[in-house]
Amino acid sequence: MPEYLAPGVYVEEVSFRSRSIEGVPTSTTGFAGMARFGPVQYGEGPSSSEPRLITSFTEFERVYGGLEPLHLDGGDIRTNYLAHAARAFFLNGGQRLYVSRVFAPIDPDTDLGVAERIVSFDTTDATWRARWPGSFGNVYVDAQIMRSKNVAYTTDQFGAGDLLQANRARAGAIVEILDSGVTEPPAGTDPPLAGTLHAVSVDADGRQSFITSAGAAVEPALDSTIQLVELNVTAVVDAERNDFYGELGFHPDQKRYVGRILDRDDPADESAVVYLDWDPDSLGATDDQRYAAATLLAEALTGNTERRLQGGNDGALISAADLMGDAADLDDATVKATGLEALGEIEDIAIVAAPDASTLGSDEDITLATDALIAHAENLRYRIAVLDGPPESSMNEIRDFRGRFDSKYAALYYPWIWTLDPTERAAQGAPPQRLLLPPSGFVTGIYARNDIERGVHKAPANEVVRGLTQFELNINKPRQDVLNPEGINALRFFEGRGNRVWGARTISSDPEWKYVNVRRFFIFLEHSIDKSTQWAVFEPNGERLWANIRRTVEDFLLVQWKNGALLGEKPEQAFFVRCDRTTMTQNDLDNGRLICLIGVAPVKPAEFVIFRIGQWTGDAVTQPTS
Repeated sequence: MPEYLAPGVYVEEVSFRSRSIEGVPTSTTGFAGMARFGPVQYGEGPSSSEPRLITSFTEFERVYGGLEPLHLDGGDIRTNYLAHAARAFFLNGGQRLYVSRVFAPIDPDTDLGVAERIVSFDTTDATWRARWPGSFGNVYVDAQIMRSKNVAYTTDQFGAGDLLQANRARAGAIVEILDSGVTEPPAGTDPPLAGTLHAVSVDADGRQSFITSAGAAVEPALDSTIQLVELNVTAVVDAERNDFYGELGFHPDQKRYVGRILDRDDPADESAVVYLDWDPDSLGATDDQRYAAATLLAEALTGNTERRLQGGNDGALISAADLMGDAADLDDATVKATGLEALGEIEDIAIVAAPDASTLGSDEDITLATDALIAHAENLRYRIAVLDGPPESSMNEIRDFRGRFDSKYAALYYPWIWTLDPTERAAQGAPPQRLLLPPSGFVTGIYARNDIERGVHKAPANEVVRGLTQFELNINKPRQDVLNPEGINALRFFEGRGNRVWGARTISSDPEWKYVNVRRFFIFLEHSIDKSTQWAVFEPNGERLWANIRRTVEDFLLVQWKNGALLGEKPEQAFFVRCDRTTMTQNDLDNGRLICLIGVAPVKPAEFVIFRIGQWTGDAVTQPTS
């Protein structure tokens, strides 16, 4: 309570309304699987190895590589299912996608799959490294010198006679000093001549000294030419992507120091493909030793002719355990969560899929991977898993696969989908190349599109599937008569209506949670109420708090009823909220429990639309009721 100690006017802010509940997003999706590049935990993994939020397929290509196949250990060339699923997701209306890359190194001790190129000089070396494992990291790195005009000027302001200084050169800058006897000075991007690069040291009075690669300070002749030297780096990733970094310095005192701009843990460009592994104290920690090291670094990087990084590979085929991943180490902040565990740390995700899960080799591996995906959704409660059956499954095989699982937090879609391969160009006169892809990427995009256009309460079915040529198998009505009662959602082609999702059931044996939209709508309600009522914890547990909570939840449910998500002609028929002495005993109150009972009547899809037609005579007294 406020204190009133002195006479006066006191103005206080109070609230006469209930707290509001904000609905949580339902279309944010998470994928886990194999990719050509991108954030993943390896070695002493960088702090930025967590899943990235992707908002377009162009962004996915920049962070995780393109659609090209994966080249795994043993010469196995594998379709890049995760990349194709991401493309299908955005093509079908998805907008927000978190990606958790799963990578299995060929040998965790000797081969992490990271491309590199060593630039050796003096007693140490610098190394260009790909930021992440993968053959995508075998890029072409071109480091070229960039020279300024002559910046030399003569001054006597330091009381030591005439001195040659470099205009605009700050501490740590690298300059090229050419005396008048050089008949053919290098120009443009030509490598520097031996012994001509120096690092600028500036004392407290502003006087410059020029440090050689041996660590000695020299005074250039008054007729020498001085040019500022900076570094331009171009990383050529593929035919369509060139990453350019210009005006880089060689010493940590420079604002655009190459080791800071191209750094593994904190790059200026978080999607940078390469970084420079270099210790500025490699020759010692004194100022002159660091200046000498910067000079050597400049000579080595700009004079090196080997530009291609080598050694990057896509690793081995992941296992179900790799897909499941490991939790973060609470005692070591550098050890981050991996696989599905990493997606579990992102609260916004409402839909999860693993496009690689149904292609992991043996039937046992596929079952374990699918189990891991279902367990992930069940344990986190506020998300649903979209499952793929094994490729080329017959009707009996997909029914057998479905029979292994029972969950109200997962839905299975069948069959797989044929699409044109955008990475292959067919020879003239030859048929176009096709790819067989799992449906999860397409379906999760449809989930997101449905939520945005209609709402999570509407079943994500009778929706057009975009970006395909045909389904792997033609599902007609007699076949779906077998699949639908078992909770296998069919993808079907209808003449004149295109390719559509024609099922909206979970794989639960509980009839209360038979429909995908009912399950997802309750996830939406539960998560929204959970997130928006945290203010009530530790409030006085009495009538005032109970009334406030009742009004808060009722206002939220009233909006849902008005949006058509609940049954009933009146709100009283659509929901009820009770939070009073009838829902709590004295024992509950004594133990700090507040119990609010909420009942809602969700709308369920009109799965079977029935019109009963019969003959009726015009002079009949009454109309039939059924």
